[in-house]
Amino acid sequence: MKHRPIGPRRSPAAGFTLIEVLVALAIVAIALGAGAKAGGALTRNAERLSDMMAAQWCAENQLSGLVLAKQFPSVGDASFACEQGGRSYVGSLVVRPTPNPNFRRVDARIGTETGEPLLTLSTILGRN
Repeated sequence: MKHRPIGPRRSPAAGFTLIEVLVALAIVAIALGAGAKAGGALTRNAERLSDMMAAQWCAENQLSGLVLAKQFPSVGDASFACEQGGRSYVGSLVVRPTPNPNFRRVDARIGTETGEPLLTLSTILGRN
């Protein structure tokens, strides 16, 4: 009686089939594509955060200048340019009356050079 080994029988040229290799490559390609997309989103978010922070500095500088001037602002709009961190921003100060004539609402609106709005910062200034 001849003894045969227990378990699956393997041929000397055992390996992966072409279908198995193609499926594995497809899975790797999908995973790499998802990773690249996530990396791009992180880069865009970091750039957006940087723009928002610089825009807030521009707005705060303009509003602080109005407070330090100690003059009651007149109603109307005024534009200004601001440079922060090597980037240029455009902005406008919008002064509007309030129900109480001793106060004015001031909005500092900041946008990119192309006009895309980034931030609006508001404050109320009183008559000195």
